[in-house]
Amino acid sequence: MGVAVRTAGANDREVIVRLLDQAFQQDPVSSWVFPDETYRRETHHRLVGAFTDIVMAEGRIDLAEDGSACALWLSVPDGDGHDGQDPEGGDDAAQLRAVVDPDNARVEEIANLTAGIHPSGRAHAYLWMVGVSPERQGQGVGSALIGTVLERCDRDGVPAYLEASNARSRDLYARLGFAVIGEPLRLPDGPLMWPMWREPRAL
Repeated sequence: MGVAVRTAGANDREVIVRLLDQAFQQDPVSSWVFPDETYRRETHHRLVGAFTDIVMAEGRIDLAEDGSACALWLSVPDGDGHDGQDPEGGDDAAQLRAVVDPDNARVEEIANLTAGIHPSGRAHAYLWMVGVSPERQGQGVGSALIGTVLERCDRDGVPAYLEASNARSRDLYARLGFAVIGEPLRLPDGPLMWPMWREPRAL
């Protein structure tokens, strides 16, 4: 399906945060970070707000023109795979917790755990999050939005990486050419996350 896409700017921040908050309220990983549903409704927006700010500063956010979906991308350079560009590991994880929910150790823990499975040594596009408004989920909007960047990856010969937070999204990403790498990450007393890698396709 055709989806009109543009690069988000600072004026789009609140739209993006609201969209991600709605899209991930029932996600298994968000539910693990914030187990109490009432508390999650009150606090989850701070987590996705922090993610949005980081990617706006360091990467790129694609936004459907109708505001129904967004995708957060970082360009990870050759080397250790992180290079200060995401809040994964060490001091960055502690700072994320301090900003989002200081008394919630799982905010810091999820950052450190995902840092531990992030591939290193090869430049790639990192799909941090893709959110689709609940009323548009299952209509192909997310796939179309992601596809615009994957086409660019194919043209430039750049691989892509993500962590799928549920089995449904894992299967969707598989249809887009991603494959699970290594063992899934099992969050302590929680759900699985699947690290997935996509080699660029020959044009």
